[in-house]
Amino acid sequence: MESLTPATIVSCSQCGGDLHPDAGQIFLTCPYCGSTVFLDKSQVVFHWYVAPTLDETRARGALARWMAGNQTVKDLDRKARVTEVTFSYFPMWLFKRRLPSGEDRLLLMPAAATSISELKRIHLPPGDLRRSTPEIDRTAQPPTVPLEAALNWLSQSKIPLQEIVEKSLVHIPIYTCKYFFNDRTYTAIVEGASGEVFANIYPAKAEAPYLAIGGITAILYLCLATFPAMGALQGGAAGLGIGFLICGAAGLVIAPILFAIAAWIAAKI
Repeated sequence: MESLTPATIVSCSQCGGDLHPDAGQIFLTCPYCGSTVFLDKSQVVFHWYVAPTLDETRARGALARWMAGNQTVKDLDRKARVTEVTFSYFPMWLFKRRLPSGEDRLLLMPAAATSISELKRIHLPPGDLRRSTPEIDRTAQPPTVPLEAALNWLSQSKIPLQEIVEKSLVHIPIYTCKYFFNDRTYTAIVEGASGEVFANIYPAKAEAPYLAIGGITAILYLCLATFPAMGALQGGAAGLGIGFLICGAAGLVIAPILFAIAAWIAAKI
Protein backbone atom coordinates (compact mmCIF):
# COMPACT_ATOMS: atom_id res chain seq x y z
CA MET A 1 0.00 0.00 0.00
CA GLU A 2 1.36 3.44 -0.86
CA SER A 3 2.18 5.73 2.07
CA LEU A 4 0.58 9.14 2.32
CA THR A 5 2.93 12.12 2.66
CA PRO A 6 2.35 14.91 5.19
CA ALA A 7 1.35 17.25 2.38
CA THR A 8 -1.46 14.97 1.26
CA ILE A 9 -4.97 16.33 1.80
CA VAL A 10 -7.93 13.98 1.56
CA SER A 11 -11.63 14.54 2.06
CA CYS A 12 -13.72 12.94 4.78
CA SER A 13 -16.18 10.45 3.29
CA GLN A 14 -18.89 11.69 5.65
CA CYS A 15 -18.73 15.51 5.70
CA GLY A 16 -16.18 16.31 2.99
CA GLY A 17 -13.86 18.10 5.42
CA ASP A 18 -10.14 18.30 4.67
CA LEU A 19 -8.04 15.68 6.45
CA HIS A 20 -4.27 16.05 6.86
CA PRO A 21 -2.81 12.61 7.60
CA ASP A 22 0.75 12.19 8.79
CA ALA A 23 3.21 10.21 6.69
CA GLY A 24 2.22 6.55 6.67
CA GLN A 25 -1.00 7.15 8.62
CA ILE A 26 -3.86 4.99 7.38
CA PHE A 27 -6.43 5.28 10.19
CA LEU A 28 -7.83 8.73 10.96
CA THR A 29 -10.63 10.46 12.86
CA CYS A 30 -12.27 13.44 11.17
CA PRO A 31 -11.95 16.52 13.45
CA TYR A 32 -15.17 18.01 12.00
CA CYS A 33 -17.74 15.20 12.22
CA GLY A 34 -15.94 12.57 14.29
CA SER A 35 -16.11 9.87 11.61
CA THR A 36 -13.37 7.25 11.62
CA VAL A 37 -11.91 6.54 8.20
CA PHE A 38 -9.37 4.33 6.52
CA LEU A 39 -7.05 5.88 3.94
CA ASP A 40 -6.74 3.50 1.01
CA LYS A 41 -4.51 4.61 -1.85
CA SER A 42 -7.58 4.83 -4.10
CA GLN A 43 -10.08 6.55 -1.78
CA VAL A 44 -11.17 7.27 1.78
CA VAL A 45 -13.72 4.89 3.31
CA PHE A 46 -15.45 4.55 6.66
CA HIS A 47 -13.67 2.47 9.29
CA TRP A 48 -15.76 0.38 11.71
CA TYR A 49 -15.20 -2.41 14.16
CA VAL A 50 -17.30 -5.09 15.84
CA ALA A 51 -17.04 -5.28 19.61
CA PRO A 52 -16.16 -8.72 21.03
CA THR A 53 -18.54 -10.43 23.46
CA LEU A 54 -16.36 -13.49 24.13
CA ASP A 55 -13.22 -13.69 26.22
CA GLU A 56 -10.65 -16.41 25.62
CA THR A 57 -12.35 -18.89 27.98
CA ARG A 58 -15.68 -18.58 26.18
CA ALA A 59 -13.93 -18.74 22.80
CA ARG A 60 -12.32 -22.03 23.83
CA GLY A 61 -15.76 -23.26 24.87
CA ALA A 62 -17.19 -22.36 21.45
CA LEU A 63 -14.33 -24.25 19.80
CA ALA A 64 -14.97 -27.31 21.98
CA ARG A 65 -18.68 -27.33 21.08
CA TRP A 66 -17.81 -27.15 17.39
CA MET A 67 -15.34 -30.02 17.80
CA ALA A 68 -18.07 -32.10 19.45
CA GLY A 69 -20.55 -31.40 16.62
CA ASN A 70 -21.62 -33.46 13.66
CA GLN A 71 -19.05 -32.10 11.18
CA THR A 72 -15.94 -33.39 12.90
CA VAL A 73 -14.69 -36.86 13.78
CA LYS A 74 -16.06 -38.43 16.94
CA ASP A 75 -14.60 -37.18 20.23
CA LEU A 76 -12.41 -34.55 18.55
CA ASP A 77 -13.11 -32.25 21.51
CA ARG A 78 -11.50 -34.82 23.84
CA LYS A 79 -8.75 -36.14 21.60
CA ALA A 80 -7.45 -32.88 20.13
CA ARG A 81 -5.03 -30.66 22.06
CA VAL A 82 -5.43 -26.90 21.70
CA THR A 83 -1.90 -25.51 21.45
CA GLU A 84 -2.45 -21.79 20.87
CA VAL A 85 -5.21 -19.18 21.04
CA THR A 86 -4.49 -15.61 19.92
CA PHE A 87 -6.82 -12.61 19.71
CA SER A 88 -6.79 -9.92 17.04
CA TYR A 89 -9.02 -7.67 14.97
CA PHE A 90 -9.12 -8.92 11.40
CA PRO A 91 -9.86 -6.51 8.50
CA MET A 92 -12.74 -7.14 6.10
CA TRP A 93 -13.99 -5.10 3.17
CA LEU A 94 -17.70 -4.45 3.64
CA PHE A 95 -19.83 -3.56 0.63
CA LYS A 96 -23.50 -2.66 0.56
CA ARG A 97 -25.09 -3.80 -2.68
CA ARG A 98 -28.42 -2.32 -3.77
CA LEU A 99 -30.29 -4.67 -6.09
CA PRO A 100 -32.58 -3.36 -8.86
CA SER A 101 -35.50 -4.41 -6.63
CA GLY A 102 -34.32 -1.91 -4.00
CA GLU A 103 -33.19 -4.61 -1.59
CA ASP A 104 -29.84 -4.08 0.14
CA ARG A 105 -27.34 -6.88 0.69
CA LEU A 106 -24.05 -6.86 2.57
CA LEU A 107 -20.98 -8.43 0.97
CA LEU A 108 -17.82 -9.26 2.90
CA MET A 109 -14.34 -9.97 1.61
CA PRO A 110 -11.14 -10.51 3.62
CA ALA A 111 -8.95 -7.43 3.46
CA ALA A 112 -5.81 -9.32 4.48
CA ALA A 113 -4.27 -12.65 3.62
CA THR A 114 -5.80 -15.58 5.51
CA SER A 115 -5.87 -19.34 5.16
CA ILE A 116 -9.49 -19.36 6.39
CA SER A 117 -11.46 -18.17 3.35
CA GLU A 118 -14.67 -19.23 5.15
CA LEU A 119 -14.48 -15.89 6.99
CA LYS A 120 -16.41 -14.30 4.13
CA ARG A 121 -19.49 -16.17 5.39
CA ILE A 122 -19.60 -14.07 8.56
CA HIS A 123 -23.02 -12.58 9.21
CA LEU A 124 -22.59 -8.91 10.01
CA PRO A 125 -25.76 -7.00 11.00
CA PRO A 126 -25.32 -3.21 10.49
CA GLY A 127 -26.31 -2.57 14.10
CA ASP A 128 -23.15 -4.34 15.31
CA LEU A 129 -20.84 -1.79 13.68
CA ARG A 130 -19.13 0.80 15.86
CA ARG A 131 -16.79 3.65 15.10
CA SER A 132 -13.22 2.57 15.39
CA THR A 133 -11.07 3.92 18.23
CA PRO A 134 -7.32 4.46 18.60
CA GLU A 135 -7.21 1.43 20.92
CA ILE A 136 -8.70 -0.73 18.16
CA ASP A 137 -6.33 0.74 15.58
CA ARG A 138 -3.32 -0.24 17.68
CA THR A 139 -4.41 -3.88 17.95
CA ALA A 140 -5.93 -4.33 14.48
CA GLN A 141 -4.27 -6.17 11.63
CA PRO A 142 -3.64 -3.69 8.79
CA PRO A 143 -5.34 -4.46 5.47
CA THR A 144 -3.08 -5.84 2.76
CA VAL A 145 -5.72 -6.31 0.03
CA PRO A 146 -6.29 -2.93 -1.70
CA LEU A 147 -9.84 -1.72 -2.14
CA GLU A 148 -9.33 -1.69 -5.90
CA ALA A 149 -8.44 -5.40 -5.83
CA ALA A 150 -11.59 -6.15 -3.82
CA LEU A 151 -13.72 -4.25 -6.33
CA ASN A 152 -12.08 -6.16 -9.19
CA TRP A 153 -13.00 -9.40 -7.43
CA LEU A 154 -16.62 -8.25 -7.22
CA SER A 155 -16.59 -7.40 -10.92
CA GLN A 156 -15.15 -10.82 -11.79
CA SER A 157 -17.94 -12.37 -9.70
CA LYS A 158 -20.50 -10.75 -12.06
CA ILE A 159 -21.57 -8.16 -9.47
CA PRO A 160 -22.20 -4.79 -11.20
CA LEU A 161 -20.09 -2.16 -9.48
CA GLN A 162 -22.81 0.44 -10.02
CA GLU A 163 -24.90 -1.54 -7.52
CA ILE A 164 -22.28 -0.98 -4.80
CA VAL A 165 -23.61 2.01 -2.87
CA GLU A 166 -21.33 1.90 0.19
CA LYS A 167 -17.77 0.74 0.84
CA SER A 168 -16.08 0.50 4.22
CA LEU A 169 -13.41 -1.29 6.19
CA VAL A 170 -14.52 -3.22 9.27
CA HIS A 171 -12.34 -4.99 11.82
CA ILE A 172 -13.88 -8.06 13.39
CA PRO A 173 -12.66 -9.70 16.60
CA ILE A 174 -11.31 -13.20 16.06
CA TYR A 175 -9.61 -15.86 18.13
CA THR A 176 -7.20 -17.88 16.01
CA CYS A 177 -7.04 -21.36 17.52
CA LYS A 178 -4.45 -23.98 16.64
CA TYR A 179 -5.02 -27.57 17.73
CA PHE A 180 -3.10 -30.83 17.33
CA PHE A 181 -4.77 -34.08 16.27
CA ASN A 182 -3.31 -37.27 14.77
CA ASP A 183 0.17 -35.78 14.26
CA ARG A 184 -1.16 -32.74 12.45
CA THR A 185 -1.83 -29.13 13.39
CA TYR A 186 -5.14 -27.56 12.33
CA THR A 187 -6.40 -23.97 12.50
CA ALA A 188 -9.89 -22.77 13.34
CA ILE A 189 -11.18 -19.25 13.90
CA VAL A 190 -13.74 -18.32 16.54
CA GLU A 191 -15.53 -15.07 15.71
CA GLY A 192 -15.35 -13.06 18.92
CA ALA A 193 -18.82 -11.48 18.72
CA SER A 194 -21.04 -14.47 17.85
CA GLY A 195 -18.89 -17.46 18.78
CA GLU A 196 -19.28 -18.95 15.30
CA VAL A 197 -16.40 -21.19 14.23
CA PHE A 198 -14.81 -21.12 10.78
CA ALA A 199 -12.37 -23.66 9.36
CA ASN A 200 -11.35 -24.71 5.87
CA ILE A 201 -9.55 -27.93 6.75
CA TYR A 202 -10.44 -30.02 9.78
CA PRO A 203 -10.76 -33.69 10.79
CA ALA A 204 -14.13 -34.39 9.19
CA LYS A 205 -16.31 -37.46 9.57
CA ALA A 206 -15.59 -40.17 6.99
CA GLU A 207 -18.34 -40.27 4.37
CA ALA A 208 -17.66 -43.76 2.97
CA PRO A 209 -19.42 -45.75 5.76
CA TYR A 210 -22.54 -43.58 5.47
CA LEU A 211 -22.56 -43.90 1.69
CA ALA A 212 -22.12 -47.67 2.01
CA ILE A 213 -25.03 -48.19 4.40
CA GLY A 214 -27.16 -45.86 2.26
CA GLY A 215 -26.35 -47.86 -0.86
CA ILE A 216 -27.05 -51.18 0.86
CA THR A 217 -30.39 -49.86 2.10
CA ALA A 218 -31.38 -48.70 -1.38
CA ILE A 219 -30.43 -52.06 -2.97
CA LEU A 220 -32.28 -54.11 -0.33
CA TYR A 221 -35.51 -52.14 -0.63
CA LEU A 222 -35.26 -52.14 -4.42
CA CYS A 223 -35.09 -55.92 -4.28
CA LEU A 224 -38.06 -56.08 -1.92
CA ALA A 225 -40.05 -53.89 -4.30
CA THR A 226 -39.78 -56.59 -6.97
CA PHE A 227 -41.73 -59.15 -4.91
CA PRO A 228 -45.21 -57.72 -5.72
CA ALA A 229 -44.36 -57.56 -9.42
CA MET A 230 -43.04 -61.12 -9.44
CA GLY A 231 -46.09 -62.30 -7.51
CA ALA A 232 -48.44 -60.63 -9.97
CA LEU A 233 -46.68 -62.25 -12.93
CA GLN A 234 -46.88 -65.71 -11.41
CA GLY A 235 -50.19 -65.68 -9.55
CA GLY A 236 -52.24 -62.70 -10.73
CA ALA A 237 -54.09 -60.71 -8.07
CA ALA A 238 -53.46 -63.34 -5.40
CA GLY A 239 -49.75 -63.38 -6.18
CA LEU A 240 -49.67 -59.58 -6.05
CA GLY A 241 -51.15 -59.64 -2.55
CA ILE A 242 -48.71 -62.27 -1.37
CA GLY A 243 -45.86 -60.22 -2.85
CA PHE A 244 -46.95 -57.10 -0.97
CA LEU A 245 -47.21 -59.15 2.23
CA ILE A 246 -43.70 -60.53 1.84
CA CYS A 247 -42.36 -57.11 0.94
CA GLY A 248 -43.97 -55.44 3.97
CA ALA A 249 -42.95 -58.17 6.42
CA ALA A 250 -39.35 -58.25 5.19
CA GLY A 251 -39.20 -54.47 5.25
CA LEU A 252 -40.29 -54.40 8.91
CA VAL A 253 -37.60 -56.91 9.80
CA ILE A 254 -34.81 -55.24 7.85
CA ALA A 255 -35.54 -51.63 8.89
CA PRO A 256 -34.48 -51.93 12.59
CA ILE A 257 -31.37 -53.87 11.58
CA LEU A 258 -30.28 -51.16 9.16
CA PHE A 259 -31.12 -48.47 11.71
CA ALA A 260 -28.98 -50.24 14.32
CA ILE A 261 -26.07 -50.49 11.88
CA ALA A 262 -26.39 -46.78 11.02
CA ALA A 263 -26.49 -45.87 14.73
CA TRP A 264 -23.37 -47.97 15.35
CA ILE A 265 -21.54 -46.22 12.52
CA ALA A 266 -22.55 -42.80 13.87
CA ALA A 267 -21.30 -43.78 17.33
CA LYS A 268 -17.94 -45.04 16.08
CA ILE A 269 -17.00 -42.44 13.45
